[in-house]
Amino acid sequence: MTHPPGDKAGPLSWRALETRVGLDALPDFHRAFLSWRGLEGAGAMPLRRVQQRVEAELNRLVQAGQARREGEDWWLEPGALAGFPALAALGGPGADSTGAAGSGGGSTLEP
Repeated sequence: MTHPPGDKAGPLSWRALETRVGLDALPDFHRAFLSWRGLEGAGAMPLRRVQQRVEAELNRLVQAGQARREGEDWWLEPGALAGFPALAALGGPGADSTGAAGSGGGSTLEP
């Protein structure tokens, strides 16, 4: 299952989102996600620990009914990432569900 580019109401694939971020910016994106989720000290965490914590936070979204897991991917319900500045900085699918696409949200991440 993929997320159609024009489908703003459908779920957002976490793996597709990571692909849009790009490999070089992915560690900063993950740390920004953890900080947004309220995890203190994410900026100083070793990369492997960051990856583990991202998966744990995604699983918490599943438990909260804001996402579902399918294999190695998480499908986030519309609004699950509302207010996440790094997502708004990416623009495109999923970002406009926050109402902040194009605002930059203070993030320095580039698509």
